[in-house]
Amino acid sequence: MEVQIAVLCDAATDNTGKLNLLGAFDTIVSNQLPVVHPQCSVALRVVFHSMEAGKHKVRLNFVDEDGKTIMPHIEIPTDIRMADEMSFLSRNFIVNIQQLKFKRAGLFSIEVTIDDRHSASIPLQVHHRTNPPK
Repeated sequence: MEVQIAVLCDAATDNTGKLNLLGAFDTIVSNQLPVVHPQCSVALRVVFHSMEAGKHKVRLNFVDEDGKTIMPHIEIPTDIRMADEMSFLSRNFIVNIQQLKFKRAGLFSIEVTIDDRHSASIPLQVHHRTNPPK
C-alpha cells in the first residue's frame, strides 16, 4: 500500500472516489494561547494493490514534538475488496475534527500508521504572535 496524499485542510469530501480538498495548511498563527482551531479535516488517499485485499487498520495519532499524544488517537478499520481484474484500488479517508486545541505553540504532527506500520507524517506548526499587526 502507498499513501498518495496525507494533508491537513479546512475541509475535504469524497465524490465517488474523487478526493476534494479545500484549504490545505501546515501552520496556525494565533494572538493568544491556548488556541482552538474551530474545524479542520485530515484527508488521506491510499492505494492498495491486489495482493493487499482484506482487512486493514488506519490510525491517526496527533503528537507534539516530543511524541506526546495531544488528543485521543483515531482508528479507522477498512476492508479492501476488489474485482479479480483490478490491479489496485484507491481509497480516500477523511476525518473531520472540531475544536482542535493547542495549549502551547510549537511543532506538532499527525502520524499515520496502517496495520501498525508508520506510513506518513503530516507536519503542523503553531505560532504565538506576541505582537499582533496593527
